[in-house]
Amino acid sequence: MKGRVLIIAGSDPSGGAGIQADIKTVTALGGYAAAAITALTVQNTRGVSAVRPVAPKLVREQIVAVLEDIGADVIKIGMIGEAGAAEAIAEVLGRFPDIPLVLDPVLIATSGDALAGEGVAGVILNALAPRAALITPNAEEAAALTGHEVTSEEDLVAAGRALMKAGAGAALVKGGHLQGETVTDVLVSHEGRKLFRNPRIETTSTHGTGCTLASAIATSLAQGYPLEAACERAISYVREALRTAPGYGAGCGPLNHAHTVKGDCRG
Repeated sequence: MKGRVLIIAGSDPSGGAGIQADIKTVTALGGYAAAAITALTVQNTRGVSAVRPVAPKLVREQIVAVLEDIGADVIKIGMIGEAGAAEAIAEVLGRFPDIPLVLDPVLIATSGDALAGEGVAGVILNALAPRAALITPNAEEAAALTGHEVTSEEDLVAAGRALMKAGAGAALVKGGHLQGETVTDVLVSHEGRKLFRNPRIETTSTHGTGCTLASAIATSLAQGYPLEAACERAISYVREALRTAPGYGAGCGPLNHAHTVKGDCRG
């Protein structure tokens, strides 16, 4: 097992997103997952009905407990929940500056429910993005962070550049929320831009795609993949997880995170 990933995110009891999806993804790709939980949620494929944040002090202590013992090759941040927790995370990660950070700025669930309290976007942009080796917003999150509309391929590129200007090492701005038969994800880095274009997979099983993609990238980086190759591998993993999704739930269903593992979860 190669590649230690510390995941900092919220819990999803339905298993489709959040910590549960992250751990499954890291494991399915051959890495080792540790986790610091930022919030408990009550949700399923139909939506989010409650969010209960974990105290910032406890979030901080979870992170320190892992990093001072097991350590991590990459840290992945997903749902933070509250500004106090975001500030605590930014503060404690300052003690571990050499560990690369993949930042998935979770603000809204696939169902459209808010997953971030007031002030979280500001802390993400001002305190966490400058620490990140990679930030992975979807179009809606990129618009919220940059203040600019993101409705086209050119907007994806512009948002990536704006996030780099804010301090991020690179940005993968995802185009799945945009219209069209082709999904374009744009990687903007100091080496230029790389467009990943793929046919849209028509499915309602899209719960946790952002969490899964960011964790797949983090795992690949922890295993020594270069950034572009890590993104390409992660996109391929997510596409197959979408294609083979088990069809569970009455709403936006979960992916098949275990498609790399012998056996099939669709039984």
